[in-house]
Amino acid sequence: MATTQQGILDLLSPYPPGWGGVLLAGAVSTVAISACAFAIGLLLGTGGALGKLSGNRMLRLLLDLYTTLIRAVPELILIVGLYYAGTDGLNRLLAALELPPVNVNGFVAAVAVLGFVQGAYMTEVLRGAILAIPVGQIEAAKAFGMGPVLRFRRVLLPALLPNALPGLANLWMSVTKDSALVAVVGYQELALATRLAGASTKHYFVFFLASALLYLAITLVSNVVFKLIEGRVRRGQPRLA
Repeated sequence: MATTQQGILDLLSPYPPGWGGVLLAGAVSTVAISACAFAIGLLLGTGGALGKLSGNRMLRLLLDLYTTLIRAVPELILIVGLYYAGTDGLNRLLAALELPPVNVNGFVAAVAVLGFVQGAYMTEVLRGAILAIPVGQIEAAKAFGMGPVLRFRRVLLPALLPNALPGLANLWMSVTKDSALVAVVGYQELALATRLAGASTKHYFVFFLASALLYLAITLVSNVVFKLIEGRVRRGQPRLA
């Protein structure tokens, strides 16, 4: 038993020939990809939600098409399609401009694709949060002469955050799992590092269990962070019994 435990500890050691350092580096990559994609999705979602509520019919139709297509197609197909088709399209454009081709970095591609996907879901989450705001608050802000930017910063944003935060927290949890799909474009994050470690040592169960614990740790820390944020944005509001 002691020999078996020592063997497992050696496999998970952060120093070679252990694979612990590779798994930790993969976990850091997963968090980095997820955070960058979440930020891009938040920007796209904010713009998409405001665009859908702007009253511009053509803009609303385009945004409806964007959110419908993205939510209808599986993420894996989107990642593969956007990565290879996007790279090919970019290089064709560069060739037409007589510029040298570029190799898209795996991290950049992963962040761009996942951010684009997240933007579609966040559009609907934020749109629903804005619609939950009493119209009288927005009309009062207009009556005080607030412009669109000031109105968004002082009225819309503080009012929509309590409504949107549970949905945004779910999307964050989702993107940390979806980041495992970027392995298909060759970028090494936690899931790919786990498969490499298992294939090299044939101890698949050990490394997949370790990977699951790392994902669980990311989730638990994320829950604490979102709980603190929710407590901050809901300060002063009455608590439900």
